[in-house]
Amino acid sequence: MPANIKISRHDRVVLITLDRPKQLNALSEGLAQDVVDALTALDADPSVGCFVITGNERAFAAGAEIRGRSGTTENAVSPFATWSAFAAFKTPKIAAVQGYALGGGCELAMMCDYILAGASAKFGQPEIKLGVIAGMGGTQRLTRLIGRTKSMRMHLTARMMNAEEAEACGLVAAVFPDDELIDAVLKEAATIAGFDKSTVELAREAVNKVDEMNQSDGLAWEEGAFLSTLGTPAHTEGVAAFREKRTPKFNVPDNT
Repeated sequence: MPANIKISRHDRVVLITLDRPKQLNALSEGLAQDVVDALTALDADPSVGCFVITGNERAFAAGAEIRGRSGTTENAVSPFATWSAFAAFKTPKIAAVQGYALGGGCELAMMCDYILAGASAKFGQPEIKLGVIAGMGGTQRLTRLIGRTKSMRMHLTARMMNAEEAEACGLVAAVFPDDELIDAVLKEAATIAGFDKSTVELAREAVNKVDEMNQSDGLAWEEGAFLSTLGTPAHTEGVAAFREKRTPKFNVPDNT
C-alpha cells in the first residue's frame, strides 16, 4: 500500500486522498511518486472515468516539502518533475479542496481540470517568503485562470485568497459547505464518468487547446475533433438514446 496516499473506488470514480496529516500534506517526492504510480495504470483503464484528489479538513496541501531543499546547484533537477506526469493524465481530474492549498498545493489543484472547494479553502502562492518563486506552474496556470493583476498580487505579496473570492475570479468552479464537499464532488465526478471516456478526453483536450493556439487555429482544431466523433459507437448510442427518450448506455462492451 502507498505510504502517503489513500485510494478508494466509487464505481467509475477513483478518489485519491493525500495522507500526510502531520505535515499538512506537504508535497514530498515520495507522495508525488505514490500518486503517479497509483494512477498510471488507472489512467489507461476504460472502467475508470474520473479522478478526484483531495486532502483533509485542515489542508488540501500546504505547499511542497521544504526540508532538504536548500543549497541546490544550478544543475539541480526540478523536485517537481514527477508531478508533470500527473498533469499529463488524460482521465479528467477534479481537485476537492478544503483548508490550505498553498504553494505546491495550489499548483497541484490547478493541474486538475477544475477545482471544487469547501468554504474553508484558502489558496496562495507564498513562495516569495522563502526567497524563491513558484516552480510547479503557479505563475503560469494561476495567471491564465484569474488574470495577470490578481495573480501578480498573490505572487508578490504572498496573500491568501478565500473560497468565495476564488470562485468569483474563476480559480474555483463552485463552493460547497465543508461537510458536503466530498459527496458533491463524487456525484459530479460520477456524472463525468458516465459519459463516453474517449469523448470526454477529447472535450477536455479541446478546451485545453485555448492555452496552445490562437482562436482561428483553435476553431479549426475543434471542427476536426467534432467531425472525428461523428459515427462513432458513442455518437450512435447517444443519438439513439435521445430519439428513444432514454439514458444513453456508454462505457459498456457494446458501445466501446
